[in-house]
Amino acid sequence: MTYIIDKIDIKILTLLQKDAAVSMDILSERVGLSRNACWRRVKQMEDADVIRGRVALLDPDAVGVGLLVFVMIRTNAHAPDWLLKFEGAVRTMPEIVGAHRMSGELDYILRVRVANVKGYDVFYQRLIARVPISDISASFVMDDIKDTTELPFCI
Repeated sequence: MTYIIDKIDIKILTLLQKDAAVSMDILSERVGLSRNACWRRVKQMEDADVIRGRVALLDPDAVGVGLLVFVMIRTNAHAPDWLLKFEGAVRTMPEIVGAHRMSGELDYILRVRVANVKGYDVFYQRLIARVPISDISASFVMDDIKDTTELPFCI
């Protein structure tokens, strides 16, 4: 069953994306619903996986992984066994906070969080020891101009 998001749901989701710890009383007041009606909508969206979870967003510098690295990967191997090995490495290496299979010139882009360039080198050595990669390059983020988890609404 597909959940149909309406304007009130968008208000709820917008507020929850800014602060998932907001109380149901404040949330319901801000969207103009009773507490119970608001709770039911949130619960329905959780049940439908519109809301997949609620998390705490941490400061990367405060937890020692202040360097964000975009790792671009090209591979000549497209066999199922290579893909399983690669996906296994990606899922078990905590430094990888995002992994995306791409169209175009690149096969994969990884978002990697490490403490510093030396930490990246340690990560790199572990990755290439686990799975053969044809071409790998990295770009180090110098400044975060915008980095958000909030999704836009195109409804």
